[in-house]
Amino acid sequence: MSALEAWRNEATAELLEAILCLESTEEASSFFRDLCTLGELHDMAQRWAVVRLLDAGMHYAEISQRTGASTATITRIAQWLHHGEGGYLKALERLRAAGGNSPTPTGEASR
Repeated sequence: MSALEAWRNEATAELLEAILCLESTEEASSFFRDLCTLGELHDMAQRWAVVRLLDAGMHYAEISQRTGASTATITRIAQWLHHGEGGYLKALERLRAAGGNSPTPTGEASR
């Protein structure tokens, strides 16, 4: 297994299966709060906000101002959005299909 694939292991697979078993936003909220620190939750939420703003075509400087993410972080997220494994794109597609959440988040607080 390559270093890039090292994250794909039994423990990760079990975690992903557990996430897929959750049935509501409330259940997911409780699970992630138990699993993650507040900082980790903030960082994941910030990354997702950046993805949505990039997808909406917003400029990096505006995204940085709105989310508090550095332009280096935004650049890294953009690379994964456009050249990653397709997870961001699939989530955006499913969110649109479900009619959930606005495509451009507002009010993201910086840390």
